[in-house]
Amino acid sequence: MSGYLSARDDARVWGLHLALIALLFAAQYVLPDYHGGVLARVMVLALFAMGYNVLFGYTGLLSLGHAMFFAAGLYGAGLPIYHYGVHPLPAFAIGIGCGVVLALVVGALALRTTGVAFMIVTLMFAQVGYLMSLWLGDWTRGDEGLTLSRNERIIEIGPMFLDMTSRDTRYVVAWALFSIGLGITLLVARSRFGRVLVAIRENEERTRMLGFDTFTNKLAAVAISGALSATAGAAYVLLFGYMGSTFASIQYSILPLLWVLLGGAATTLGPFFGTLLMFYLAEMSNDALNAWFPDARLNQIGIVGLALILLVLFFPKGLFGSIRERWLKWLP
Repeated sequence: MSGYLSARDDARVWGLHLALIALLFAAQYVLPDYHGGVLARVMVLALFAMGYNVLFGYTGLLSLGHAMFFAAGLYGAGLPIYHYGVHPLPAFAIGIGCGVVLALVVGALALRTTGVAFMIVTLMFAQVGYLMSLWLGDWTRGDEGLTLSRNERIIEIGPMFLDMTSRDTRYVVAWALFSIGLGITLLVARSRFGRVLVAIRENEERTRMLGFDTFTNKLAAVAISGALSATAGAAYVLLFGYMGSTFASIQYSILPLLWVLLGGAATTLGPFFGTLLMFYLAEMSNDALNAWFPDARLNQIGIVGLALILLVLFFPKGLFGSIRERWLKWLP
């Protein structure tokens, strides 16, 4: 938190985050095409995890419905392009807007509950969204999904020409969005608003007694979380050209929770490294175990489950949460 850091530690925080951003930018020039593509996908999904972390890590609200915000951005951007030929830039804005509006509506209703009830209500809203994506199958094609063509993923405004099917363009756009999301998360975490969220997480009743409007602050956290998650969804459909009901399923509500837990809840860098580590664990498990166990899904579940058990034993607060607790107290 900015109010509790010395000038030296403040410089360390900014230096660490800028170093990661610079390292990721440089990585595109040395990584093979496959790993560059993987890292671009990880950066987009890490943005989704950052959105989840704002709500779960900093505010202490466990949601099982975040897939609806990701899917709102995904479909909000993708469907106008596919069915109506909307330009990608306004479609991207529409996707983010859909996520924010949905977050405000769901938040205004779900925040009237607490604890397990909040978790169940968010799950119910997400299931409604998933079933709607199946029910509107003539428009969304359900689990089969829709694919955007190359021409639908080109941004051309005057001299500016961005081809989202290009590996280099896809990487740079994913990097830029990730960097902005990381900056927003860092600013939120170190702001007065962020300290209020942490106070709500630790003791909401005491925070209310101190004169803070806890409902409004929690609703703002839901809106920011929904905006980041919807941005990730809108970016995903533009960069990778696919949208389907799978992204609205319970799986995509559980995954960001696992990414955040693995990397460290209430840490700014945890969501990225948790997403990166889990993605490569799943990939390596397929490569290593396919010869003996042909079911790739079971391989992934087994390896990820083992990783989470080891995490709980040796890093109970996630990678960066435990590093902060044991060695680097200044980590945000």
